[in-house]
Amino acid sequence: MINEKIKGKRVLITGASSGIGEQLAYKVAREGAVPIFVSRSAEKLASLTSAIRKQYRVSAYYHTCDLLDHSAWQAVMEQIAADHGPVHILINNAGTGHFQYVDELPMDAYENMFRLNVLAAVQAVRFFLPIMVQHGEGHIVNIASQAGKMATPKSAGYAATKHALLGFTNSLRMEVAGKGIFVTAVNPGPVKTNFFKIADPDGTYIKAVSKYLLDAGKVAEKVVKHLYTPKREINLPFWMDVGSRLYQIAPGMMERLFSGQFNKK
Repeated sequence: MINEKIKGKRVLITGASSGIGEQLAYKVAREGAVPIFVSRSAEKLASLTSAIRKQYRVSAYYHTCDLLDHSAWQAVMEQIAADHGPVHILINNAGTGHFQYVDELPMDAYENMFRLNVLAAVQAVRFFLPIMVQHGEGHIVNIASQAGKMATPKSAGYAATKHALLGFTNSLRMEVAGKGIFVTAVNPGPVKTNFFKIADPDGTYIKAVSKYLLDAGKVAEKVVKHLYTPKREINLPFWMDVGSRLYQIAPGMMERLFSGQFNKK
């Protein structure tokens, strides 16, 4: 075990059917937590839940929902609270992206990215935060991106959603100070997941950055290690974290020096 603090805690993970979310599911269960999964795919979630129950002998539950549907998500959260009791840890992991030029990406793609990447997370925080405050404990983890710190060409919509999520997370952290609630932003670089099947359907970007791809399991391990700790941000990989910090100091210089790298999408 790497984090005994979360043993017995109920952990709600959105977007749990694959990638970082799936890895988080296994790793919190390994620590003795009670995972609750939300995603669109009932088949995948049922399989995941069964596998975790057998492997770790813990309680595990799932609820299916399209988080683009505001009313459906609200109903599912109410059901989760009624069925399982207070959620101790909320991990807003569900997300999507599209890598296209600003004027080529359809408006509905922008709307869906903001709905899933930002508003579904905000909606979840608004629902579960009062319960956490009432019980004097909790941890909210928002899976953002290095794109939220340093935008690149063909990622305007996606980067905008992650900038928004980071701003929301930073403000939230200050609002709940002193209430026993931890708030963490996770900013990974490109991760080897199904995300790119939608974001990069022709494979151009994934091919260009293949040697830099993060492993979803390692990202999840880092997150689990810092649950129920006052970790402000988790930034991966290290070199990209350094790059984003330099970008904040000298954006013009960084854009000139790394224009070739930025245009790999």
